[in-house]
Amino acid sequence: MDAPKEFGLRNVSSHCSISEMDDYDLSRLLDKPRLNIERQRSFDERSLSELSIGLTRGLENFVDSTCSPGARSGFDTPASSARNSFEPHPMVAEAWEALRRSLVYYRRQPVGTIAAYDHASEEVLNYDQVFVRDFVPSALAFLMNGEPDIVKNFLLKTLHLQGWEKRIDRFKLGEGAMPASFKVLHDPIRKSDTIVADFGESAIGRVAPVDSGFWWIILLRAYTKSTGDLSLAETPECQKGMRLILALCLSEGFDTFPTLLCADGCSMIDRRMGIYGYPIEIQALFFMALRCALSMLKHDAEGKEFVERIVKRLHALSFHMRSYFWLDFQQLNDIYRYKTEEYSHTAVNKFNVIPDSIPEWVFDFMPTRGGYFIGNVSPARMDFRWFALGNCVAILSSLATPEQSMAIMDLIESRWEELVGEMPLKIAYPAIESHDWRIITGCDPKNTRWSYHNGGSWPVLLWLLTAACIKTGRPQIARRAIDLAESRLLKDSWPEYYDGKLGRFVGKQARKYQTWSIAGYLVAKMLLEDPSHLGMISLEEDKQMKPVIKRSYSWTC
Repeated sequence: MDAPKEFGLRNVSSHCSISEMDDYDLSRLLDKPRLNIERQRSFDERSLSELSIGLTRGLENFVDSTCSPGARSGFDTPASSARNSFEPHPMVAEAWEALRRSLVYYRRQPVGTIAAYDHASEEVLNYDQVFVRDFVPSALAFLMNGEPDIVKNFLLKTLHLQGWEKRIDRFKLGEGAMPASFKVLHDPIRKSDTIVADFGESAIGRVAPVDSGFWWIILLRAYTKSTGDLSLAETPECQKGMRLILALCLSEGFDTFPTLLCADGCSMIDRRMGIYGYPIEIQALFFMALRCALSMLKHDAEGKEFVERIVKRLHALSFHMRSYFWLDFQQLNDIYRYKTEEYSHTAVNKFNVIPDSIPEWVFDFMPTRGGYFIGNVSPARMDFRWFALGNCVAILSSLATPEQSMAIMDLIESRWEELVGEMPLKIAYPAIESHDWRIITGCDPKNTRWSYHNGGSWPVLLWLLTAACIKTGRPQIARRAIDLAESRLLKDSWPEYYDGKLGRFVGKQARKYQTWSIAGYLVAKMLLEDPSHLGMISLEEDKQMKPVIKRSYSWTC
C-alpha cells in the first residue's frame, strides 16, 4: 500500500462554528414534528463586554457579522492574523506539526490520532491506538481549522465498530457500547489495512468505557455545528447509533436515582480511584450527551420514543445533580449540622450521610464565595473531592445553573494554587494519601499521591477550562492558565501529565508528545482567538429544568 499523503502545515482560516445555543423548551419539544438546527451565534451575547478583556480588538465587529455554513471566520489558524490581539506563539506551529504526526490512516484516509507519539518510550502499551475520548480535542482542533473530513471519518469508523459483537470472556456487552480505542494494522505484503478494537477486554481492570458513547454523541453534534452539515447526523446509521447508546443508559432497573451507576475505571480516570458509584464526570457527560442527542434525533416512530425518555430523564437528572451534588459554603454548613437516621419522605439528610465523615480538608478548601459539584453521592457516602472534567462539562452543558457556573469559576480563582498551581489543571483534588491510598487504590504504584489520576496536573484539561471561562465571561482566567502552559509544554515535549502539589514536575510515567496535550493547547488558543467556536461544545440553559432549591450565600453575595 502506498504511503498516505502527509498533510502539510496549512495556514487555514477557521470555519465559522456559529450556531444557536440549543435553548430548548423541553415541555414543548415533544410537539415539534422536526428539530431544525440553524447556525446563529454560538456563545452567550450577554458576556460580550466581559469577553473583550484580552480578546480580539475587532471582536465587536466580528460578532455583529453573521457567517454562513462553510464560510471562514476571518481569523487565520494556526498563524494568527494581524487582526488578532494575540501575538502568534511559536508553540502553535510546533503543536500543529506534532498533531499531524499523530494522524492514523485507514485505507489512505485519516481516521484519528494516536494517543502518544513518544519514540523514546520503551513500552508502547496501548498509546499507539486511537482512543475515543483522547481524539475529542484533536477533532475539535481540526474542526476549528476547517478540516472536518478526519472527524467525519472517525465518527463513521467508530460507528461501524459499535456494530461488532463484543465479548469479555463468556459475557456479551450491550449492543450500543462504543470502543475505548482501536488500532489500524498495516499489512505491507497484502497491501491491506485491518482494524482491531478494544471494548474493555484489554484494558487495565477489564472495564468497559462508559464515556466513549457520550463523547461520540457530543462530537457528532460538534461536527454538525461546525460544518452546518445535518446530513451525517440524519443518516439511518447515525440515528441508530445514538439510539443504541441511549438504550444502554436509559434502561430501567433497580436504581432509585436518575444518575448512572458505574464501576471504577470507566472514564478518563481508568484505574481504581474510588469513583465507583455515581461519578460526576460520567453524570455531566451523560447530561450533555442527552441534550446533544435531543437536538439530533429525528422525530420518527423510533426517535420519538427516545425523545420522550430523554426529556423525562433530563428533568430528573438536572434536579438531582443541582440539589444533591452541589456544594458551597452554606450547603457544607448544612451537611455539618445534619441529623442522622431520619426515616420517611420528609428526611432532610436523604442519603444518611454521617457529618463526622466530612474530611477535614474541605472546611479550609471551601471559600465563602464559590462552589462545585462534588465527586460522588450515594447512600451514606459523599466524595467531596474536586474533579475538573466533571465541573467544566457541567458548565458547558448547562447542568450547572448560571449562578453555579459562576461559583465554580469563583472557586477556581480563589483556590488557584491548589487547582492550577504551576501547570493547569488538577484532574482531582486533593490527592489520596497513606492508608486511604492503600485501601482506595489498592496500592496502585502509578496513582501515588499528587501523580497521574491522584492529584496529577493534566494539560489536556486546558481546553475544557478555557471553554468554561469563555462561557462564563471570564476569559482572563483562561489566558492566565494558557500562559502557564506555554512556559513549559513545548520545552517538556508535551507530557501527558505533571506531578506534585503544584504540578511542577513532568509525570514519572508520563508519555512525551501526548496527542491530547497538544490538541488541548491548540483548542484553548483557538477558542480564545475566536469565541464563536464555543457553539460546538456549549449548550445554553433550558429554563424548564430549573429546580426549586434554596439559594445559598455564594450565589447571592
